[in-house]
Amino acid sequence: MDRVENSKEKFKQLFGNGVPTINISDPDFQEILNHFIFGEVFSQGNLDDKQRELITMAVLTVNQTLPQLKDHIYAALNVGLTPVEIKEAVYQCAPYIGFPKTLNALNEVNEVFKVEKIALPNKSQKSVDEGNRFEKGLEVQMGIFGEVIAKMQESAPANQKHIQDYLSAFCFGDFYTRGGLDLKTRELLTLCIVSALGGAEGQVKAHVQGNINVGNDKELLITALTHCLPYMGFPRTLNAIACINEIIPEK
Repeated sequence: MDRVENSKEKFKQLFGNGVPTINISDPDFQEILNHFIFGEVFSQGNLDDKQRELITMAVLTVNQTLPQLKDHIYAALNVGLTPVEIKEAVYQCAPYIGFPKTLNALNEVNEVFKVEKIALPNKSQKSVDEGNRFEKGLEVQMGIFGEVIAKMQESAPANQKHIQDYLSAFCFGDFYTRGGLDLKTRELLTLCIVSALGGAEGQVKAHVQGNINVGNDKELLITALTHCLPYMGFPRTLNAIACINEIIPEK
């Protein structure tokens, strides 16, 4: 099957029979978009459609491209992602893009859920409380990154130690410990999120290593960033792939 037929089949699977408005005003552009994203990128590598939609929603949340995010929430439901998985993919963005942008994305999710008559709130996925969120977060953080975390905490200046504590308690304690998505998926999403930010190559490299440590191999990381390409462009994709190649050189 060629990329044109691939794109038609995949688009229908994700979005049904809906016709994008841009198809009427800019049919050439829509054709290029469809054939590249759904005919080429979707056939590259070993991600399944659920993984692809999780990544897409995370990157669109980072970009704050909210109309497209709403379309992909419907697509995520169409490929079988649960409401909890969808919410958790958006929640995972919060430590990297901040609360306001994450709230913007959650508003889109909630609008779709109301239309689809999905009860809100979803079942809580919390697994920590105020008494253990730091301890449990640090445990997850060290499980991903190893002893370097202890060294970072020890070497932090006194007036900056609270930032290291926040990383453990907030980023890893409040989010990475949640149910709904497994650790390998959360770490893969985080790599895509920090790659989409641009200018965060230090964090990209750290999360390349983190992904390897949790069992996501180089080919999966390349495929995930290839999937990000249509949503964040070539410069950020190439920068992120350069980070991968630096941490995991080609043999």
